[in-house]
Amino acid sequence: MIFFVRFFRNKFNFFQKEALALSSSKRNTLIVTCALLLSNAMSGLDNTIINTALPAIISDLHGIEMMGWIVAIFLLGTAVSTPLWSKFGEHVGNKKSYQLAALFFVVGSLLEGLAPNMAVLIVARLLAGIGNGGVVSLPYIIYARLYPEPRKRMQVLGFVSASYSMATIIGPLVGGYLVDALSWHWVFYINVPIGLLSALLVQIFYRIADRRAEVQPVDYRGCTLLVVGLGSLLAGIELVGSANGWLVAGLLAFALICLAALVRFEQNAVDPIIPNRLFKNHVLVLDFILFALIWGAFVGFLIYSPMWAQGLLGTTALVGGATQIPGSVTNFIGSGSVATFRKWFSPQKVITIGIVTLTISFLLMLIWGVRTPYWILLVAAAFEGFGNGMCFNELQVKVQQDAERQDVPVATSFSFLIRMLSQTFTASIFGLIMNAALRRGVWQSHGAVTMKMMNKLSDASNLTSLPTQLIPQMRQILHSGLRNIMILSLGLMLLALGLNLWVQHRQRQTI
Repeated sequence: MIFFVRFFRNKFNFFQKEALALSSSKRNTLIVTCALLLSNAMSGLDNTIINTALPAIISDLHGIEMMGWIVAIFLLGTAVSTPLWSKFGEHVGNKKSYQLAALFFVVGSLLEGLAPNMAVLIVARLLAGIGNGGVVSLPYIIYARLYPEPRKRMQVLGFVSASYSMATIIGPLVGGYLVDALSWHWVFYINVPIGLLSALLVQIFYRIADRRAEVQPVDYRGCTLLVVGLGSLLAGIELVGSANGWLVAGLLAFALICLAALVRFEQNAVDPIIPNRLFKNHVLVLDFILFALIWGAFVGFLIYSPMWAQGLLGTTALVGGATQIPGSVTNFIGSGSVATFRKWFSPQKVITIGIVTLTISFLLMLIWGVRTPYWILLVAAAFEGFGNGMCFNELQVKVQQDAERQDVPVATSFSFLIRMLSQTFTASIFGLIMNAALRRGVWQSHGAVTMKMMNKLSDASNLTSLPTQLIPQMRQILHSGLRNIMILSLGLMLLALGLNLWVQHRQRQTI
């Protein structure tokens, strides 16, 4: 924590000196930067605060079987909208594009807080996710205009990273407090004033004209096929086991047709959403696969560790949300340690260290079983954060090094898309695994345990309304789902480790 205080103090001094010494136009730049940092913190806050509030949400709205949708639909909206916001900014200007994205996020957050049922909440999450895609991506384009001098831009981007990390640290605490003291609705309402203030400051103080000359035509066909195809695929996966088999098969088939058409039509597009030439770079493709495996695995811990604490250990929302704090701190440390590790190890070996660290976190979650002590959750979170930070930093740089020079921007944005899509679909699959375990446990109880009771178990404040003698059995049912999720996550990490070791072996053979 002392490290964070010193880091923020140094960055604050940097901005303070800028504000005192610079002209009014540069003060405008400083204010716009702070406004964009607000949006960055808002996104980081939302990404962690929702996991803390999930047990209370599913208990209140009776939606434990639709839990996967709450996370997956937001990630899907973020993933598919990210490349579209940048294209939109090229045509109408990044200022207007950012303000519209912030408006989407604010309206979505307001509707989330007002949601009377799971269906409305899921639609609102999609709307907020679409806005989040622009809120997290457009500021980086604007920073390039605000700070053309690379050194200052690097300083600002360092502060961006720190603000996001700090938001992910305080997010679980804020979320836990709001759920315990007020209600889960307020974890969404908190985004409304932040988003509006950010958009207003950008409107008043951002006065740099956007360059919109020689803009390529928007690939509307590619955009439509991407959104419809991925949306149908997600819906098909989420409905497995709960809807008619023919409906699920039809959705999956339709999704495959759309995605196949996307691949074909993008070959002739003037400015394709996803250029096919990226996939001809085999080293780059391996980077994308590692991103997908690692991000698909760690989201299992991110989503379900608060539920593990609240549902199995009976903690409050605040204490359950605190399971994410060690990971937020060590994520920052792991990311910052990459430069030091690179003095002695190759990029592939640094990634191996990160993968092994992540693997340890899932092993810890599986060793003790249903009686896993709380401190083990904190230790596992610390390993998860360090490994994730190390893998992200090294892989993101590696993507830019492995891509052809003209493909660096699109490869960077596509790596973000890959991470979001991986999280989206693994979150859906994790939801299926949890639902299967819950239904099996309820069926095996022969009516003693109901799904309504399982919904209440996830919120410790409802324990007094449950039959005391059935709580151990209910926790065993919940643990079976959580254990299976951790097993799948561990399998993905071992697959990533095997792939990375194989790449190292190939590299040694070519030397």
